[in-house]
Amino acid sequence: MSWTVRARTTSAARTRELAASLAALARKGDVVILAGTLGAGKTTFAQGFARGLGVEGPVTSPTFTLLRQYPCALGQLLHADVYRLDHLVEVADLGLGELVEDGIALVEWGDVAVPALGPVTWTVSITPVDEEEDEREVAVRAEGDDDRRGAVAAVLGSA
Repeated sequence: MSWTVRARTTSAARTRELAASLAALARKGDVVILAGTLGAGKTTFAQGFARGLGVEGPVTSPTFTLLRQYPCALGQLLHADVYRLDHLVEVADLGLGELVEDGIALVEWGDVAVPALGPVTWTVSITPVDEEEDEREVAVRAEGDDDRRGAVAAVLGSA
Protein backbone atom coordinates (compact mmCIF):
# COMPACT_ATOMS: atom_id res chain seq x y z
CA MET A 1 0.00 0.00 0.00
CA SER A 2 1.20 3.52 -0.69
CA TRP A 3 -0.08 6.95 0.22
CA THR A 4 0.70 10.60 -0.54
CA VAL A 5 -0.19 13.69 1.49
CA ARG A 6 0.32 17.25 0.17
CA ALA A 7 0.55 20.76 1.58
CA ARG A 8 1.65 24.22 0.46
CA THR A 9 4.05 26.56 2.19
CA THR A 10 4.39 30.26 1.48
CA SER A 11 7.91 30.96 2.70
CA ALA A 12 11.21 29.31 3.53
CA ALA A 13 10.38 29.77 7.22
CA ARG A 14 7.07 27.89 6.76
CA THR A 15 8.86 25.09 4.89
CA ARG A 16 11.28 24.76 7.82
CA GLU A 17 8.38 24.76 10.32
CA LEU A 18 6.54 22.05 8.39
CA ALA A 19 9.72 19.96 8.18
CA ALA A 20 10.33 20.34 11.93
CA SER A 21 6.80 19.11 12.61
CA LEU A 22 7.34 16.09 10.33
CA ALA A 23 10.61 15.33 12.14
CA ALA A 24 8.61 14.76 15.31
CA LEU A 25 7.09 11.73 13.53
CA ALA A 26 10.45 10.27 12.48
CA ARG A 27 11.73 6.97 13.79
CA LYS A 28 15.22 5.59 14.15
CA GLY A 29 16.19 3.87 10.91
CA ASP A 30 14.07 6.06 8.63
CA VAL A 31 15.46 7.02 5.22
CA VAL A 32 13.82 10.15 3.81
CA ILE A 33 14.40 11.12 0.19
CA LEU A 34 14.26 14.82 -0.68
CA ALA A 35 13.31 15.33 -4.32
CA GLY A 36 12.92 18.51 -6.32
CA THR A 37 14.58 20.70 -8.87
CA LEU A 38 17.65 22.80 -8.17
CA GLY A 39 16.61 25.54 -5.74
CA ALA A 40 13.26 23.91 -4.87
CA GLY A 41 13.96 23.98 -1.13
CA LYS A 42 15.47 20.59 -0.29
CA THR A 43 18.19 22.00 1.98
CA THR A 44 15.68 24.42 3.53
CA PHE A 45 13.48 21.43 4.36
CA ALA A 46 16.52 19.56 5.75
CA GLN A 47 17.32 22.53 8.02
CA GLY A 48 13.83 22.48 9.51
CA PHE A 49 13.81 18.70 9.85
CA ALA A 50 17.15 18.85 11.65
CA ARG A 51 15.86 21.50 14.06
CA GLY A 52 12.84 19.30 14.76
CA LEU A 53 15.26 16.53 15.78
CA GLY A 54 17.13 18.88 18.11
CA VAL A 55 20.16 19.56 15.90
CA GLU A 56 21.95 22.69 17.05
CA GLY A 57 24.17 24.86 14.90
CA PRO A 58 24.07 25.42 11.16
CA VAL A 59 22.81 22.74 8.79
CA THR A 60 24.31 23.27 5.36
CA SER A 61 24.07 21.50 2.04
CA PRO A 62 26.36 18.48 1.78
CA THR A 63 26.73 18.95 -1.99
CA PHE A 64 30.53 18.95 -1.96
CA THR A 65 31.13 16.77 1.09
CA LEU A 66 28.40 14.26 0.09
CA LEU A 67 27.54 13.47 3.72
CA ARG A 68 27.23 15.44 6.94
CA GLN A 69 26.40 13.95 10.32
CA TYR A 70 24.72 15.73 13.20
CA PRO A 71 23.92 14.38 16.68
CA CYS A 72 20.15 14.43 17.17
CA ALA A 73 17.32 13.06 19.30
CA LEU A 74 17.31 9.80 17.29
CA GLY A 75 21.09 9.28 17.44
CA GLN A 76 22.66 10.66 14.26
CA LEU A 77 21.07 12.65 11.47
CA LEU A 78 22.81 11.75 8.22
CA HIS A 79 22.32 14.47 5.62
CA ALA A 80 23.51 13.30 2.21
CA ASP A 81 23.47 14.84 -1.25
CA VAL A 82 24.00 12.41 -4.11
CA TYR A 83 23.60 14.94 -6.94
CA ARG A 84 27.24 14.76 -8.01
CA LEU A 85 27.50 10.96 -7.97
CA ASP A 86 27.44 9.32 -11.38
CA HIS A 87 26.87 5.68 -10.50
CA LEU A 88 24.67 3.78 -8.06
CA VAL A 89 27.74 1.98 -6.74
CA GLU A 90 29.06 5.36 -5.53
CA VAL A 91 25.85 5.87 -3.56
CA ALA A 92 26.15 2.38 -2.10
CA ASP A 93 29.75 3.17 -1.10
CA LEU A 94 28.45 5.91 1.21
CA GLY A 95 27.13 3.11 3.43
CA LEU A 96 23.91 4.88 4.40
CA GLY A 97 22.18 1.55 4.93
CA GLU A 98 24.55 0.64 7.73
CA LEU A 99 24.89 4.15 9.14
CA VAL A 100 21.14 4.77 9.37
CA GLU A 101 20.80 2.03 11.98
CA ASP A 102 22.15 4.61 14.44
CA GLY A 103 19.75 7.37 13.44
CA ILE A 104 17.92 8.75 10.43
CA ALA A 105 18.98 9.76 6.91
CA LEU A 106 17.87 12.65 4.70
CA VAL A 107 19.08 12.19 1.12
CA GLU A 108 18.88 15.09 -1.30
CA TRP A 109 18.49 14.01 -4.95
CA GLY A 110 18.00 10.50 -3.60
CA ASP A 111 15.09 9.82 -5.94
CA VAL A 112 17.61 8.91 -8.65
CA ALA A 113 19.49 6.56 -6.31
CA VAL A 114 16.69 4.62 -4.60
CA PRO A 115 17.97 1.20 -5.73
CA ALA A 116 21.24 1.80 -3.87
CA LEU A 117 19.70 3.20 -0.69
CA GLY A 118 17.75 0.25 0.60
CA PRO A 119 14.27 0.67 2.10
CA VAL A 120 13.02 4.25 1.79
CA THR A 121 10.57 5.45 4.43
CA TRP A 122 9.26 8.63 2.81
CA THR A 123 9.89 10.58 -0.35
CA VAL A 124 9.38 14.29 0.17
CA SER A 125 8.91 16.09 -3.14
CA ILE A 126 9.22 19.87 -3.10
CA THR A 127 7.88 21.76 -6.09
CA PRO A 128 7.97 25.54 -6.55
CA VAL A 129 4.44 26.76 -7.32
CA ASP A 130 5.02 30.52 -7.36
CA GLU A 131 8.67 31.47 -6.94
CA GLU A 132 7.88 35.17 -6.75
CA GLU A 133 5.74 34.46 -3.67
CA ASP A 134 8.10 31.67 -2.44
CA GLU A 135 5.19 29.22 -2.51
CA ARG A 136 6.05 25.51 -2.55
CA GLU A 137 4.06 22.30 -2.69
CA VAL A 138 5.40 19.67 -0.31
CA ALA A 139 4.25 16.10 -0.94
CA VAL A 140 5.11 13.21 1.39
CA ARG A 141 4.81 9.75 -0.15
CA ALA A 142 5.23 6.42 1.60
CA GLU A 143 5.34 2.93 0.15
CA GLY A 144 4.57 -0.24 2.06
CA ASP A 145 3.26 -0.54 5.59
CA ASP A 146 4.03 2.92 6.99
CA ASP A 147 1.33 3.58 9.60
CA ARG A 148 1.95 7.33 9.98
CA ARG A 149 -0.39 8.58 7.23
CA GLY A 150 -2.88 10.12 9.67
CA ALA A 151 -0.14 11.84 11.65
CA VAL A 152 1.53 13.15 8.47
CA ALA A 153 -1.84 14.37 7.17
CA ALA A 154 -2.44 16.20 10.46
CA VAL A 155 0.96 17.92 10.23
CA LEU A 156 0.54 18.86 6.57
CA GLY A 157 -3.08 19.88 7.09
CA SER A 158 -1.94 22.49 9.56
CA ALA A 159 0.51 23.98 7.04
